[in-house]
Amino acid sequence: MQVFSELCEFNDRLIMNLKFSKNPLDKVAADFKHIPTALKGGKVLDGKDGEIISDYFLNLGKSDATSQIDYLNGKKEQLQRYRDESQTKYKKYSSLYIKIFFMVGVLMAILLA
Repeated sequence: MQVFSELCEFNDRLIMNLKFSKNPLDKVAADFKHIPTALKGGKVLDGKDGEIISDYFLNLGKSDATSQIDYLNGKKEQLQRYRDESQTKYKKYSSLYIKIFFMVGVLMAILLA
């Protein structure tokens, strides 16, 4: 969830950067935790999610600013959808783990009583 949230925010900042300030990618990515690793070609996530992130960073910096803005605007909706899906899964499983640990605690209290 955190990776896709960062990626959405990075995408928005990069669009604004290309329109107005034109700073290097490293400077735009400096405020994020996972983005600099992905920029250097490192794996942030495994599986299909990792492939999506790799494909996203593959085309950055390869063309002029106008083409990059079009590419980033095209990816914006897709990244927001992945972010929303990952947030839903995170909320679902985090509440599940809390319930499981609560039940284990109740079971231990019953066994000790």
